[in-house]
Amino acid sequence: MTTQELVEKLTIITNQNLQNLEEMILGLTTEQLNWRPNENSWCVNDILGHLNAYANYYHAAFLKKIDSTRFTNSKEKFISSPLGRSAWKSMKLGNLKNIKRKFKAPKGYNPLIDKDIAKGDQRQLFKESQIELLNLINKSSQVNMRRVKIPISISKAIRLRLGDALLFVTYHNERHIQQALNVINHNNFPK
Repeated sequence: MTTQELVEKLTIITNQNLQNLEEMILGLTTEQLNWRPNENSWCVNDILGHLNAYANYYHAAFLKKIDSTRFTNSKEKFISSPLGRSAWKSMKLGNLKNIKRKFKAPKGYNPLIDKDIAKGDQRQLFKESQIELLNLINKSSQVNMRRVKIPISISKAIRLRLGDALLFVTYHNERHIQQALNVINHNNFPK
């Protein structure tokens, strides 16, 4: 795909996440925000806290690498690496907006294990992080998204191309916003 197509795809998904936040999540009561389908499930606030924890890591990594790269010439085409494609495809929703594969969140990103992840109301922080992500997507279009490498959150030794890392984060956000919408649409969700 071209770099422009990649930027457009990332922007569309992130704007859709913001729209879902505005329309379905911002108006929830505290009870609704913290309601769980069962004791092992995440509530909407847990989901947003999880996403905010990832944003804390990845947004700082994106900014640092974009600002310090010597690869300041954007390339016409972006080509995913096999590892990068595997990473973001694993996060991507199915055609019916269904979650195809479930993953266990690492301990440092799991709100059922680390209660501080979802402490307080996470909605405004998530909104701010999505606006920040839109700015980072725009800024990333000015560098070579194939040559700039981002260390992943669970191992600094493994690095993804900037374009692949942006796809991973964006699809990860979309996946969990769908998870939040599934909680909201649950039959027993408080009205």
